[in-house]
Amino acid sequence: MPEAGPAEHELLRQSVRDFAANASPGTEVRRLMATPHGFDRAAWSAPTRSCATSWPSGSSACRGTSPRPNPRADVSELRTIDQQARLTPDKPALVMAHNGSAVTFAELAGRSSRTARLLRRLGLRPGDGIAVLMENNPRYFDVCWAAQRSGLYYTTINWHLAPDEARYVLADSESTVLVTSPGLAATAREIARGLPLAARYVAGDTAELPDGFESLDTAAADLPATPLPDETEGAPMIYSSGTTGRPKGVRHPLSNAEYGHGTAADHLVGERYPFGPDAVYLSPAPLYHAAPIMWSMVAQRRGGTAVIMESFDAELALRSIERYRVTLAQFVPTMFIRMLRLDPRVRGRYDLSSLRMAVHAAAPCPVWAKEQMLAWWGPIIWEYLGASDGGYVEIGPEEWLAHKGSVGRPLDTMPVHILGDDAAELGAGEVGTIYFEGASPIEYHNDPGKTSGSYSPQGWRTVGDVGYLDSDGYLHLTDRKANVIISGGVNIYPQAVEDVLSGHPAVFDVAVVGVPNDEFGEEVKAIVQPADGVHAGPGLEAGLIEYCRARLGHFQCPRSVDFESELPRLPSGKLLKRLLKDRYWQGSASRVM
Repeated sequence: MPEAGPAEHELLRQSVRDFAANASPGTEVRRLMATPHGFDRAAWSAPTRSCATSWPSGSSACRGTSPRPNPRADVSELRTIDQQARLTPDKPALVMAHNGSAVTFAELAGRSSRTARLLRRLGLRPGDGIAVLMENNPRYFDVCWAAQRSGLYYTTINWHLAPDEARYVLADSESTVLVTSPGLAATAREIARGLPLAARYVAGDTAELPDGFESLDTAAADLPATPLPDETEGAPMIYSSGTTGRPKGVRHPLSNAEYGHGTAADHLVGERYPFGPDAVYLSPAPLYHAAPIMWSMVAQRRGGTAVIMESFDAELALRSIERYRVTLAQFVPTMFIRMLRLDPRVRGRYDLSSLRMAVHAAAPCPVWAKEQMLAWWGPIIWEYLGASDGGYVEIGPEEWLAHKGSVGRPLDTMPVHILGDDAAELGAGEVGTIYFEGASPIEYHNDPGKTSGSYSPQGWRTVGDVGYLDSDGYLHLTDRKANVIISGGVNIYPQAVEDVLSGHPAVFDVAVVGVPNDEFGEEVKAIVQPADGVHAGPGLEAGLIEYCRARLGHFQCPRSVDFESELPRLPSGKLLKRLLKDRYWQGSASRVM
């Protein structure tokens, strides 16, 4: 798809000016654009920036002050779900998108309290852990809230993992209880076989229980649906997707705070984005990932409703926004691309006017896709870079138009540093490893080497991303360090190549990897899933290479293209590149990962 030109950019800016024309006298357009709460005329102050002024000369360190709410901002009080249940017992805490089935706050509070009491009866105490293996379904939240209010760690297992990988996560997490769904009971039985678990439960109606499993509802039926007297805040322990190796658990220290104090996500996310009693939050991704489960729980704790998609479908996402009057939604770039590739008649069929804000994260968004989404949805699209293992930057729509391709600016409490391989700080525009100063402490569970390896000599932490800061202090992400292709001693960043090729109308999906080359060590290869009705063959291969060479340096472009019927993506949109690399590096004397 072609990039937006000056006319399209002017249309985007005109939408901002149109709004400003109706604003109160003296209101600044930039002020309007700089709030995650949408076009709030008064509640938020304009963002400011100070970069490198107090840092070594020429360094790329950046401290950015981002907009913060004042007392007039529409940010709801932080509560427990039990308090929400007393205020609005019959209000839906969650709705399943495909059929509209709902769980009220009263039901969620009662079931999670019973489950919390069951876990306490089993002997679990704050700091212990449980595991959840479920598809996106209503009972997911019963279990997660039971752990959250009991001071427990809860590990949400990716049910798309191979059985041996899922078993590894269950064992490595040291969970003492496993809760699954009827649909995944057979898988749960397989991965739990022989592990020293205190209990195994199936949540939901099922005609037959696997050996060793009990019904969660039956086990908790005799317990009161009231809170334990000594509840404290727990925490998720999320495992990485395993995109570059074995999944690793990210373990944050427990706060030991009284339940109701909230988590770091409740304060960071809940106070920056438009969560509140009137919020309807659409979660289209698997709940086993950090953002979907945590943002959904943030919505519920602040009295809003979470709308949960069982799996992502581009048209269903649009239909759900209209049907449930969604006000806030979070996507990944792959989802944007799938929605953009719907027939224009389908895209125009749905009323999206309730949507105050759409957020995207997880991976850089190709510039062409972000431009087209802004042209379609207007200036309501925000982006952040954040990981369960630390770091946070964000960018609003008007700022992005001035810094296209950026993933945002750092918070004033979490400066960004770009370091070279020698741990020296690099200048603006120089590509290196991204480190965050002031990120909350974490450890990679049972992996002290990975934990220590994520810190620089200065004490700053990285998750392995590579990028640079521009002269205004905006962060640009180029790729994961593990994905960088080194060809003849030159670093090539696959993300840049993928962003170009994904804009070709014949490409439905694309991955770029390094494959063996006797002379240069590695060479660039593209693996393409053609769009429907497109013939894959030598002609398309040559056309894609030429398309890339017209837009990037020739050394960056693929020397060959392979075609696949489908690429190995998780439902979250994350691409399992290691599976593709395995095909090309098997039998090689050396391997670049």
